[in-house]
Amino acid sequence: MSDQTSIIVAFVVTLAIVAAVAGLTGGLVWAALGPGERAAAAALLAPRAGLVVFVGLIATGIASLAVQPVIRGYFTGARRLAEETRIMLDANPDYRIARAGLPGLRELGEAVNALADRLREQREEVEAKVASAKASVEEERNRLAALMSELSQGVLVCNAEGRILLYNARARQLFDADGAGQAAPVGLGRSIFGLIDRNVVAHALDTIAQRSAQGDADPVVHFLTATRAGQWVRVHVAQVRPHAEPAGARADQPAEAAGFVLTLDDVTRAVEDDGRRDRALRSLSEGIRAPLANIRAAVESLLEYRDMGDAQRVRFLGVIAEEARALSAQLDRTTHEHADALKTRWPLESVLGADLIGAAQRRIESRLGMRVVLEEAESSLWLEAESFSLTQGLAYLAGRLKLELGVDEVRFRLVRAGRHAQLDLAWRGAAVPSTVLGSWEDEPMRAGGEDSPVSLKEVIERHAGELWHHVDAAARASYFRILLPARSAAPSARRGAPAIVSRPEYYDFDLFNQPGQSPDLDSRPLAELAYTVFDTETTGLEPSAGDEIIAIGAVRIVNLRLLRHEVFEQLVDPRRPLAQASIRIHGITPEMLEGQPTIERVLPAFLKFSEDTVLVAHNAAFDMRFLQLKEAATGVRFTQPVLDTLLLSEVLHPNIKEHRLEAIAARLGVDIVGRHTALGDAIVTGEVFLRMVPLLAERGIRTLGEARAASERTFYARVKY
Repeated sequence: MSDQTSIIVAFVVTLAIVAAVAGLTGGLVWAALGPGERAAAAALLAPRAGLVVFVGLIATGIASLAVQPVIRGYFTGARRLAEETRIMLDANPDYRIARAGLPGLRELGEAVNALADRLREQREEVEAKVASAKASVEEERNRLAALMSELSQGVLVCNAEGRILLYNARARQLFDADGAGQAAPVGLGRSIFGLIDRNVVAHALDTIAQRSAQGDADPVVHFLTATRAGQWVRVHVAQVRPHAEPAGARADQPAEAAGFVLTLDDVTRAVEDDGRRDRALRSLSEGIRAPLANIRAAVESLLEYRDMGDAQRVRFLGVIAEEARALSAQLDRTTHEHADALKTRWPLESVLGADLIGAAQRRIESRLGMRVVLEEAESSLWLEAESFSLTQGLAYLAGRLKLELGVDEVRFRLVRAGRHAQLDLAWRGAAVPSTVLGSWEDEPMRAGGEDSPVSLKEVIERHAGELWHHVDAAARASYFRILLPARSAAPSARRGAPAIVSRPEYYDFDLFNQPGQSPDLDSRPLAELAYTVFDTETTGLEPSAGDEIIAIGAVRIVNLRLLRHEVFEQLVDPRRPLAQASIRIHGITPEMLEGQPTIERVLPAFLKFSEDTVLVAHNAAFDMRFLQLKEAATGVRFTQPVLDTLLLSEVLHPNIKEHRLEAIAARLGVDIVGRHTALGDAIVTGEVFLRMVPLLAERGIRTLGEARAASERTFYARVKY
């Protein structure tokens, strides 16, 4: 029941009580009169009955109106007292109830203040003890932070859903060095799949799972990937095991990983040097082919025609000498031009052949729906390979066979052939013409809905391998044979080694337990969501009349933590004059906006910064109107859910009439720094929102859908711009 309804009910009840008391009093007086007195009273009052009733009603109404302010004061005062008590309890322990209202409520407010003082003293004692107990943990974290900041390798730690929960500066540098501002930035709670192709990571995790199932205590997988800035990064993937086995887990099954760790090395220069080395060898081989042919022809002529004349002999010897000088010059040229080229090859890893075949089998069966039979595979055969591109290549060949020859079953054989491994992909049916195989090798690989810009020929060349086609007429079968480099012995992997339990203890963060992002956010608790809190500064207050954005500031909230180092701050050239009145408010002058990017360049970058999050702003309708008016010009649409701290304040404190950002911040104990700057206001709004979350929970508002529904019912939600 609302306060207004309660007051009306109380007023009616009071009116009825007064009327009842007056009627009862009159009845008692009438009963006390004698018969003569009653007759005289009746004769006196009967002609004036209407006047008596009217005066009685007026007196009853006046009495009820006299007590109505007291009733209203107690109702509204009690509600306000409850709201202010919740502020002290859940948001701002230093807040105190003012001495105001009716005497009884003033005394109750003083008692609540005294109780809050005692609670604060006890809380300070507890916090001191907790701070002392956490000192060693904080020191350990500081050591970890210092160590990670000095690492030359990038480090990314992700939970099982691929959300980043720890990173260092080097990792951010590797992936944020885009220049165009379009790469998904590294940040807590963001998806690793915005930085590295999902299929590559999934393949690495699948390989780790297979090795764990085979008894490898601490498997590590490597792969190579390219950033959007064109850098080549060598990635090492290791799993993070849970602290304890889940309830009901079987002893013979490995525990499901709680997440994974990526360590990153920039190998751009090594790959470029490898390319220069290959070009040097190609140049050398092409340059010496003709001179060697001429020398060989001259020598063969001298040997075959031993009785030739001296003049001819001298001419052939001159050819040999000239071509030898040309060879020498070519060698000198190549040595001079490519002396700094490192002797590197495409970074490969040691892969158990059976694991590679198993990964290819799963990919072909799941993506292409083909049957795969393993005819033969040496269990101890190790390869030097980049497993992801090779499994892609095998799936690509199988897909072309299915599409163009109708093949529905393929067979694998893997055996050692000297220093190489011989991998056969066989099928029954028609052979592939050599010209067709050549076109397959040169085209980018596409199979099972997965595209790769790399061709099969490039994959084979990376491995210093060979590919050819054979036909077994007797068996009426055909097969592709791939020759790959093999290891002479297994690498010194720690198979069977005891599990290392200390490593995961460094990563005991709440984000390990957070579920992945879901399209249906309304059912998610507010405490589990990621937020982008933002604010804009503008040329004026009328977006529909042509006012423009001149600054955008934003900060991220993840796991109910305000990440002050993950911010977006950008001035914007509005391409129109600034009013002096607006300059006095935000302090941004026309000179500060000269050379700044326009809104068409800024909004795509801000959309990338805020993706996969809920937007939060104070008086969000104003800021969102500016963004919506730019949709046609920029092609950028912000479709995320939006929460407004102005509306949430009205939800929490309907009996407190002041809902400006400054007033809310003062009420919730948030210090205001940088007011009327976009980033400063965004940070204040973020702090305010964090204080509101427990207050909303006290009112039963715990999910995003409940917060949005409650906001829509407020008066301020009807304000339009």
